[in-house]
Amino acid sequence: MIMKDVPLVEMKNIVKNFGKVQALRGVDFYVSQNEVIGLLGDNGAGKSTLIKVLVGLYKPDSGEIYLEGKRVNFNSPKDARDAGIEPVYQDLALVNLMSISRNFFLGREPTINIGPFRFLDRKEMNRVSKGVLTDIGVTVRSTEETVSFLSGGERQAIAIGRGIHFGAKLLILDEPTAALSVKETRKVLELVLEAKKRNISVIFITHNIYHVYQVADRFTLLEHGKKVGDFKKDEVKPEDIIDIISKESVK
Repeated sequence: MIMKDVPLVEMKNIVKNFGKVQALRGVDFYVSQNEVIGLLGDNGAGKSTLIKVLVGLYKPDSGEIYLEGKRVNFNSPKDARDAGIEPVYQDLALVNLMSISRNFFLGREPTINIGPFRFLDRKEMNRVSKGVLTDIGVTVRSTEETVSFLSGGERQAIAIGRGIHFGAKLLILDEPTAALSVKETRKVLELVLEAKKRNISVIFITHNIYHVYQVADRFTLLEHGKKVGDFKKDEVKPEDIIDIISKESVK
């Protein structure tokens, strides 16, 4: 059993260089159990690199990563996903020409055996994906519909719902409200809070501080590959965060 005061994820003194470019310079970062954290910073601050190190896409040059108090060494995003870390990137890793249900189960498809042959269990895929989306408050016309016909908000809902269903402990959302309408943005923010209700922690990466401020418990600020701030929500206003990032980005 995990103690409450043990972070869900802890990254210690993470260093990552690309040739002469220092992308991460000794970053300490953590996510508590059942916490929504805003990971903020200007372009090139190191946010995406830090997350790619966390999920095993990049190997850190030095530093340590812990999951629920145990040191981990993910060799690929699949390793991280199997451990309960579910990234939702800007491109959402959805296949436009596949159906909603196929995308929902992508890489985890249930099958049935008919004689010596194995087939996708499309009926089960449709049933489960529709049930999960309905449960989190998302209505789709048909789970057989291809993803290419969906709005940006609906695509985000599928990706988040997928993480919730497959037992994610941590969702990583990369710019989840970028280019969304006001209505769709509100729905995505509701889904973040829904994930938290289900005891799932969330890393919310964004340039829109006003969006993440509505749902986050804490904010970690990066600039030039270094952590420049770590604040609880009651310690800062959105304008304070903008001011800190603006000052650090010109140093």
